[in-house]
Amino acid sequence: MAKQDLQRCAWSGNDPLYQTYHDEEWGVPMYDSRALWEMLMLEGFQAGLSWITILRKREAFREAFADFDPAIVAKFSERDITRLMKNEGIVRSRAKIEATINGARIFVEMQKAGEDFSTYIWNMAGNKPIRNKGPVPAKTPLSEEISATLKKRGFKFVGPVIVYAWMQATGIVNDHSADCFRRNKV
Repeated sequence: MAKQDLQRCAWSGNDPLYQTYHDEEWGVPMYDSRALWEMLMLEGFQAGLSWITILRKREAFREAFADFDPAIVAKFSERDITRLMKNEGIVRSRAKIEATINGARIFVEMQKAGEDFSTYIWNMAGNKPIRNKGPVPAKTPLSEEISATLKKRGFKFVGPVIVYAWMQATGIVNDHSADCFRRNKV
């Protein structure tokens, strides 16, 4: 079957970048702590925007935020914030930029305390992907729980709706539609 003839989740539309993201990344269980943190930060940048906007800017974000290396981003200063606010390749929201830097500092502190971000998150999810059935919710009790724990640690832009979108993107939950070719593959 040709790629254009595959049955996908409706949200992937006709944009080739969106379809590739859907076909290769979205919903694939992610266990790498750094990659999970990167996606959480990108989901935060997406707040109030469409995901395709962030997807189109993802490489610019990676360049601007040192490939989302938390150890490097945690050391960003006011000078870096000023530099990032001038970067037209990313979403120039001071609050979201500061939240990402703060999120890196929290991530690094967790590491120093012997806490692995991936283990922390996956433990709350029962250590295996959740296969959703029925209508796709905007949030769930689990996304509310994860949101609350992240907020308690000091993370920003991690409300339960953002967290649920992140859970979908990182394969913590499988929300591929029943007729999507990816549903049984992830």
